[in-house]
Amino acid sequence: MATDKILRLILGDQLNAQHSWFQKPDKAVTFVLMEIRQETDYVKHHVQKVLAFFAAMRAFAEELEEKGHTVIYLRLDDPKNKQTIAGNIKQLLKKKQYARFEYLLPDEYRLDVELRKLAKSLSVSSEALDSEHFVTRREDFKDFFAEKKRYLMESFYRQMRKKHEILMDGDKPQGGRWNFDVENRQRYDGRVPIPKPKLFRNDVAQLHKMIEKAGVKTFGSIKPKSLIWPINRSQSRALLNAFLKNGLKEFGTYQDAMTTESWSLFHARISFALNTKMLHPLEVIEAAIRTWEKQKRSIKIQQIEGFVRQILGWREYMRGIYWALMPKFGRMNYFNHKAALPDFYWTADTKMKCMQAAIGQSLEHAYAHHIQRLMVTGNFALLAGVHPDQVEEWYLGVYIDAIQWVEMPNTRAMSQWADGGLVATKPYVSSANYINKMSDYCSQCSYDRKKPHGQAACPFNCLFWDFFDRHQPKLKNNPRIGMMYRTWNRKDPTEQKHILKQAASYKKDLNRL
Repeated sequence: MATDKILRLILGDQLNAQHSWFQKPDKAVTFVLMEIRQETDYVKHHVQKVLAFFAAMRAFAEELEEKGHTVIYLRLDDPKNKQTIAGNIKQLLKKKQYARFEYLLPDEYRLDVELRKLAKSLSVSSEALDSEHFVTRREDFKDFFAEKKRYLMESFYRQMRKKHEILMDGDKPQGGRWNFDVENRQRYDGRVPIPKPKLFRNDVAQLHKMIEKAGVKTFGSIKPKSLIWPINRSQSRALLNAFLKNGLKEFGTYQDAMTTESWSLFHARISFALNTKMLHPLEVIEAAIRTWEKQKRSIKIQQIEGFVRQILGWREYMRGIYWALMPKFGRMNYFNHKAALPDFYWTADTKMKCMQAAIGQSLEHAYAHHIQRLMVTGNFALLAGVHPDQVEEWYLGVYIDAIQWVEMPNTRAMSQWADGGLVATKPYVSSANYINKMSDYCSQCSYDRKKPHGQAACPFNCLFWDFFDRHQPKLKNNPRIGMMYRTWNRKDPTEQKHILKQAASYKKDLNRL
């Protein structure tokens, strides 16, 4: 028995070529990556998500081998594949007689529990090491917010800026303000040309045939031989550089905008590359700041601050929330919502233009930006009283970048307010007015955005007031939404009755909207 042999597990979202593990080949070390039904089947995934993860994993394994590392790669259709992490690891340890098992700390709670349990069950020594990706450690967030009732993002974001000296003038923020969010809420007005999105043409035809033959259940669509998402570090860097060249100068201004003219607008679309660790958050931030410093005449402070806030603030914050609240987080349902997710979330077959557009592009590209997720699809689900479990399952499956550590806080806390306000100070809900303000969807819709009830009345309007009416006991004392109740209570009782009747009619059969 070779007592010095080590087996190291690499998960599909741990493709970090800069990790210290991969800097120098070691004959005593064998890396293992695996395509398994355990991961394809725990929710129903978008076909592009499954293909992108597998393609990126295969590319990473090939790069490791080219650098001289020893790699075992278990394909989905390999007859030796046990289709679970534990099954494959135990089989490899038994056959190869490794003396030690090591893995990188996973970012999902379920895998963290599984790997800790697996490690304890093994007859060989084991160790979990840091993934060397995030700017914070798991425990940092809980320590920062110790004894606080709410986890406010702004205080966390400022502390991160100071700690890492990003966009700072001494101890003051560059531009004189920490946050330029007010300037970053403009509707797309057509004055600035939208850059053509950088897309890749990764041939995944054979991979697609393999998952279909294996019976993996997916949804969404993909063009033949044309996976548009990056599958290696080189492509990830190219996507980032394209954004810095063409998108950064308008990103902040239009980051909340929605339009039928473009599914990508000025967004970087690097979340898949980041969440698989092909890119490091600090390298992304540093590259963006270098671009801004060279082009300060054309790139304003609100553009770069908005981008930095998304990564240094929001992304790290979401991860902190996840680890601070798990495992109870996954069971939270503050409003006790029970409705089923409407069928059109899987087809985009709805007369609501905003929902049709946001869901349609999600099914076509496995992507929608944060406002489409929060204020269109998430907004509707919350207003309609859909069970957060079903909302979360859809978000986790449909988006290319959805891994539970980032998806759950965005869904449970922000989108569905299922945590009762631990994260957001008020529910993110709106009527058609906000959607019309931030998009061109309403002008092309079958429903009338101005009508709260009656024929062709926009569902968002009556469901908005119905939401506040039915949850008044839980929300009436919230200082941030007192105005809503004052407005509602000033309405004529007959008008209130018509609105609630319209909402009840829509909720009776959400699938027909």
